[in-house]
Amino acid sequence: MTNNKFFSNLGLAQRAGKIVSGEEMVIEAVRQGEAKLVIVAEDASDNTYKKLNDKCSYYQVPIHRFGLRDQLGASIGKETRVVVAVTDAGFARMLLKQ
Repeated sequence: MTNNKFFSNLGLAQRAGKIVSGEEMVIEAVRQGEAKLVIVAEDASDNTYKKLNDKCSYYQVPIHRFGLRDQLGASIGKETRVVVAVTDAGFARMLLKQ
């Protein structure tokens, strides 16, 4: 139940235009201070997770490991996605509560 709500809220954020997806785009959003929350798929490689975790730690952006790459992609209406960033503080709070 929580998974479905999490992914449906992620889709809502996508429809509102508050999601950035793809590793390079997410890293750029973190650097520019736009990212409020970074979500990494549980099946992402260790190197990818470490790279994103280091960036998020340096720029003080919360990072959350959740779901599989297929689920992340499907929830935002795209192909498989390993990482997405939420650029709205309200959506980020709502997703972290779940």
